[in-house]
Amino acid sequence: MTVAVKPQFFALSPPEMDEIFVSWGWPAFRGQQVRQWVYEKLTCEPQKMTNLAQPDRQKLAENIDLQVGQILKHQISSDGTHKILAGWEAGAAAESVIIPDGRRLTACVSSQVGCPVGCKFCASGVNGLKQNLSADRIVQQIFLLNRILLRRKQRINHVVFMGMGEPLANYANLIRAIKILHDPQCFNLGARKITVSTVGVPSRMRQLANENLQLNLAISLHAPDETLRRQLIPWAEHFSLDDILQAARYYFERTGREITLEYILLSGVNDSVPQAKRLAKICKSMRANVNLIRYNEVEGLPFERPRSEAVMNFQNALRQQGVNAHVRKSRGRDIDAACGQLRRRAQTPAGAAAGTEVEP
Repeated sequence: MTVAVKPQFFALSPPEMDEIFVSWGWPAFRGQQVRQWVYEKLTCEPQKMTNLAQPDRQKLAENIDLQVGQILKHQISSDGTHKILAGWEAGAAAESVIIPDGRRLTACVSSQVGCPVGCKFCASGVNGLKQNLSADRIVQQIFLLNRILLRRKQRINHVVFMGMGEPLANYANLIRAIKILHDPQCFNLGARKITVSTVGVPSRMRQLANENLQLNLAISLHAPDETLRRQLIPWAEHFSLDDILQAARYYFERTGREITLEYILLSGVNDSVPQAKRLAKICKSMRANVNLIRYNEVEGLPFERPRSEAVMNFQNALRQQGVNAHVRKSRGRDIDAACGQLRRRAQTPAGAAAGTEVEP
């Protein structure tokens, strides 16, 4: 006997949800009532939805999957950054981060468990890719982070897909999740407040350009030339840098959104002034700004954080060439700041025993 699979609430668009409810004989407005409970009041327990009749609450509980992942670990930095490890059945776990900056509350979310890219300096891909996150599990990360912010009456207002995984390698789930985050009846996040970060998958970048969404696109470059880039990012051998940059130009032409080039500075590897000048040439070939990121050390990996002087010299060399270059503020260095580090630490016996750190 085959057991029917319940539709996953967090993967349903409003029209899809309304169609299900109408098929049950419910009035057309019922879908919006349920969405208000979940997306506005952050309540996903049908029995708490008091403006639904008791039989309707029971039917909802029995026929729609409203479960959310558990917060396995929750760390809070002295600078206000929160980092969680969300877990689901079968051992799937992924990291999400709240980055506060004044009124701006950015969620850094994951699109995969592990990562296929294998960047030599990153903890996310140390053990390879385990699985894609479904659209509902991507959306659930925002739900869980908003619950953390609830006591302060705050909400996530920006989202960056810069957590674990290569977003464009999980394209269908990524786009479905983004459309739910963007929908006014769901989380109502403006498209211009959502950033997709990729190491560069040209065909998917072009596809994203044609989605009719004003999303921000960031490319994890990390090197100004093909040879060094392939040493640092083994997955880069699949796509040439020229093809990636051409796809980035296409994205700008279609959307009018300036491209961000992300560049993690590794001491003695890619942080010299000559390398900055080569990066400037790339920037001049397209509409782009540069986001410089000081490396957050990962235990067991050989790379080091650059000195402040090297960072300043690199930034100045870019600006002298007319490039808009900013140094991203380091956040959460006291709470397994590097991407994938919390999950990696939690998989060790000592980390698994450490438990959850909760906000006082």
